[in-house]
Amino acid sequence: MATSRWCCHLCFRSDEVLYGRYWGCRGNYHSLHFELCFYQGIAYCLREGLRRFEPGAGGEHQIARGFTPTVVHSLHWISDPTMRRLIARHLDLQGSEVEAYREEAAAHLPFNANP
Repeated sequence: MATSRWCCHLCFRSDEVLYGRYWGCRGNYHSLHFELCFYQGIAYCLREGLRRFEPGAGGEHQIARGFTPTVVHSLHWISDPTMRRLIARHLDLQGSEVEAYREEAAAHLPFNANP
């Protein structure tokens, strides 16, 4: 019987920035996540002359690779008014927690901007 295997990473780009957003894989392949989500994105930015790579929301593995935690904004339209209000409320409540995480994560960067 054939086994279905797939892995995917999707990025979006502007004139200056590559934004990594979606990752999924059926299966566990050593280092594949980093290859697709980081190393290929970095290579693409260098090859295309992009000024910045934002690999997406993530954890400590991004800090260890020198990515500064950056808050980025997304423009989504939620057509249902009730859902739009609920999401807005959630984002308002979450805002200070996101900022606190960004500051905490930045304290663990492998380099210091002010030596």
